[in-house]
Amino acid sequence: MNIIIVGCGKVGASLAERLSAEDHDLVLVDLNPQKVEELSNQFDAMGIVGNGASFNIQQEAGVEHADLFIAVTGADELNLLCCLMAKKSGHCQTIARVRNPMYNQEIRFIKEQLGISMIINPELTAAKEILKLLKFPSAIKIDTFAKGRVELLRFRLKPEIGFGGKAIVDIIDRLKTDVLICAVERGTDVVIPNGSFVLQDNDILSIVGSLENTSKFFEQIGLKPKTVKNSLIVGGGTIAHYLTQNLLKIGFRVRIIEQNPERCEYLSEHLPGADIINGDASNESLLLEEGLSTADSFVALTGMDEENIFLSLFAKKHSKGKTIAKVNRIAFNDIIDSLDIGSIVYPKYLTADYILQYVRAWQNSIGSNVETLYKILDGRAEALEFSIREPSAVTDVPLMDLNLKDNLLICCINRKGVILTPRGQNKIKVGDTVIIVTTNRGLHDIRDILKG
Repeated sequence: MNIIIVGCGKVGASLAERLSAEDHDLVLVDLNPQKVEELSNQFDAMGIVGNGASFNIQQEAGVEHADLFIAVTGADELNLLCCLMAKKSGHCQTIARVRNPMYNQEIRFIKEQLGISMIINPELTAAKEILKLLKFPSAIKIDTFAKGRVELLRFRLKPEIGFGGKAIVDIIDRLKTDVLICAVERGTDVVIPNGSFVLQDNDILSIVGSLENTSKFFEQIGLKPKTVKNSLIVGGGTIAHYLTQNLLKIGFRVRIIEQNPERCEYLSEHLPGADIINGDASNESLLLEEGLSTADSFVALTGMDEENIFLSLFAKKHSKGKTIAKVNRIAFNDIIDSLDIGSIVYPKYLTADYILQYVRAWQNSIGSNVETLYKILDGRAEALEFSIREPSAVTDVPLMDLNLKDNLLICCINRKGVILTPRGQNKIKVGDTVIIVTTNRGLHDIRDILKG
């Protein structure tokens, strides 16, 4: 596909990385010559320095022949104008980043009136991700499928659980819980395991199952979810705004520590149910005075990744609550993963997941469609949900007879709202949605799960 990306910031760079890896032809547009040169060289893309809303710049970028136009500059209004111009100048699908909470209630109207295909909000997406983690604090990460009926949860296998040295098939047989262990991370290795795979203490497991079954599984292994009723948030940016709105709706007590006095006034006005503290969260005494040691959860949302990581480490030392840190750059993800700092949320990668899902679904709308897509295990694997629209080589055949690609697992079948954990005799049928976890890249259609 021919794709134009306007805006070469963090989200634009993440999109360029993901889309170039899928062999799309990219044109990158930004006012900053250094960013354009850097990213265009890194991802072998065409780079143009200029205003993405300009008719002449869009013509130079080839908007008339573009399949998709994505505007992710730092200004919501500019992104909307870029997409409006692209719709007038070409015949492409358009995606705009719109972050301001003021526009959040008007998204449907904006899409319909401006003809925009998709509006993305990285901060709102990140806030929703954090909300899921606060509702299920035992998990490091949670992804949902089948319209919320199925969860993929990632958690660390602590020695006290007693799974170390045991084969997966023995564990599942003993617990009699209808979940699948679909991935194991051990150091730098990622394995899509079979039943004979032997677990070790401190492995990071990913499990898939219905909401009921995953809750039962965690309860059986002694990780019964603790009730989280209050949260201490550091950093009063847009993510904190969205998150607090949602937390207040479900009865949380929320305290936000923010260094900027003007931002504190804004938050006090727009979040009347929250406690807003003007102060420097790097001051250890302030954190302790504001109840860190008794907080059920601690969320670090400052603009600096390093500060969020160190704050989470400090919180881990002084609190037994759930800790979550926002990280934008992922240069040292192997080191970050080795630190026991709780959950990490990457807003720009969440956004890229949604756009990749849209692109793959649009590329293939014949036999099956990508309903949901997540890059999981720090981008080393994918979890996809396919909607089965017509008969093919994978339908009405027992799963045991399918010649599946290596490092691929069929995790779940959603049949009209009934969640099936796949067994050898099960068959995929037209009308199902099917969840796949794999280290293979770039699956677009359910038929891509087969060898050859």
